[in-house]
Amino acid sequence: MPGRGHTVEVRGERGQRLTLAISGRLALDNLYSFNAEVETLFQKMIPAALTVDLAGLDFLDSAGALALIELENQARTRSITYELVNPSDKARGIMGLIDPKALTTPPLITDRKTGNFLERVGDETLAVLYDFKRVLIFLGELLGALTYALFHPRSVRWDDVLSYMKRAGVDGLPIVGLISLLLGLILAFMSSLQLKQFGANIYVASLLAIAIVKELGPIMTAILVAGRSGSAFAAEIGTMMVNEEVDALTTMGFTPVRFLAVPKVLAAMIVVPLLTLYADLFGILGGLIVGVMGLDLTVYTYLKATQQSLSLLDIITSLIKSGVFAVLIAGIGCQRGFEVRGGAEAVGSATTSAVVAAIFLIIVTDSAFALVFQYLHI
Repeated sequence: MPGRGHTVEVRGERGQRLTLAISGRLALDNLYSFNAEVETLFQKMIPAALTVDLAGLDFLDSAGALALIELENQARTRSITYELVNPSDKARGIMGLIDPKALTTPPLITDRKTGNFLERVGDETLAVLYDFKRVLIFLGELLGALTYALFHPRSVRWDDVLSYMKRAGVDGLPIVGLISLLLGLILAFMSSLQLKQFGANIYVASLLAIAIVKELGPIMTAILVAGRSGSAFAAEIGTMMVNEEVDALTTMGFTPVRFLAVPKVLAAMIVVPLLTLYADLFGILGGLIVGVMGLDLTVYTYLKATQQSLSLLDIITSLIKSGVFAVLIAGIGCQRGFEVRGGAEAVGSATTSAVVAAIFLIIVTDSAFALVFQYLHI
């Protein structure tokens, strides 16, 4: 098949192994005809295996090298065995300049959105569905890695787990305690304004205990951890992606999810339930301060009413929810980090996205828990 500046000679039978002997010049100016010949070849000859012989190639530029890589991708997409033979040192060097992985990577800056309102809604819907698909794929990888860690505990980097427990748990004690105390104060004060009119001051303790332990404690703790640690996880892994450290780990034989994500998720699963208990105590302490100082209740009376309003099952369900929230926070933080492509701006976007997505998932999951517990009469 003659072409402009190049010649493609096909050897072999239809449906069998074919050899493409490319000779002459393969460059940007004759790329269109070359691609047309290749497409015709796939449609008419339907090769079972393809060998590309570059022995007669005199000139190759970056566009020609890209065309050869695209030819290989097309062959592999059609499950055709591909082999490149006799490339010169210059051709091999030019092809080595092209990163095949970058060809399938989404662009950092997408085209400006055009079209009418319905088209934009459709584009955004597809983007959300595509993002949801990527989250599900990562969740599957993460669950596989956690299962592997369960049966191979020595494979877990426990030193890193302890380090992340300190960063996510111990370092977060002041802010979690302060927010929970203030939340308890505000909730007790606002509820007392209504209940005091009916002489039902004692029910402030019950209302506050149930609200804090069953809902506000787990949810506020999870949101604070998402803001502090989920964003940090995304930034840490995102920076490693930018510096190609994750690629280096893969080259050395490590599984990035198992190596980087599992310690963070395990640390969060241990720390977040403990932080939730801590937040519950400080929330109740805030209500106790209002009860003693503003409602003339004794400490014993307030704590007794709190104890009677709560059951062990309430605390267990609270811990279950906080454990699930922990997986969501750490998981989405790591997933957003692995998605980073580009530079510092991409890391910042991933950090913001990790926090927003984590809070959204926390609210949705908490709503699901509320429905399930309602039907289970918990």
